[in-house]
Amino acid sequence: MSDLVLETSNLSKTYLQGEQEIVVLSGVDFTMRAGERVAITGRSGSGKSTLLHVLAGLDEADAGEVLVGGVSMTAADANERARLRAQQMGFVYQHHHLLAEFSALENVSVALRLAGHDRNTANERAGALLDQVGLAHRASHVPGQLSGGERQRVAIARAIAGEPRVVLADEPTGNLDQKTADQVFELMISLSEQFRTAFLVVTHDTSVLNAFHRTLGLVAGQLEDI
Repeated sequence: MSDLVLETSNLSKTYLQGEQEIVVLSGVDFTMRAGERVAITGRSGSGKSTLLHVLAGLDEADAGEVLVGGVSMTAADANERARLRAQQMGFVYQHHHLLAEFSALENVSVALRLAGHDRNTANERAGALLDQVGLAHRASHVPGQLSGGERQRVAIARAIAGEPRVVLADEPTGNLDQKTADQVFELMISLSEQFRTAFLVVTHDTSVLNAFHRTLGLVAGQLEDI
């Protein structure tokens, strides 16, 4: 199996704002390998979230190609894109998007159930993952009973539950204080090294950039090394 988990070639995306064309992505070429941690920075509105959506097949590029684990996301139909996301990708957002009525264990296990695991297997793996992120004692608590940092740790456990090759994270610590944000990034580093999961993280937090192997800036539709 190739060490490359994510590749883009000449990726382009333009929006119309009235009669004005807004170039968000302009011929982006990018590769990412197993276990690699890459940060993407850029001013608000520069297109960082759009880039993640295009990589995940949630938004369509105007031109170019995205390969996930060597399979073309851009050429796939809707069902194949959904399968690729379920099998190859995990997601963490600024707002955790946990199911409010589900416990921490259920929030993690539901991702495994959707991927085809039976209930017992899903619950067993979910429990093991919560233990790894330090939340075994909070497994029965619903999100409203958890702190912001705990909710993000559940979200990270959910993101890696299906053993994806890459996790896309959009401002995962944007709502956290600095101490909690540092703890969440330390967790991502640990899981990346343990499972060789690649993490592509959009962040404004410059204090955590030393946690990444590379930092790229999205400027005028291009990814530039920082």
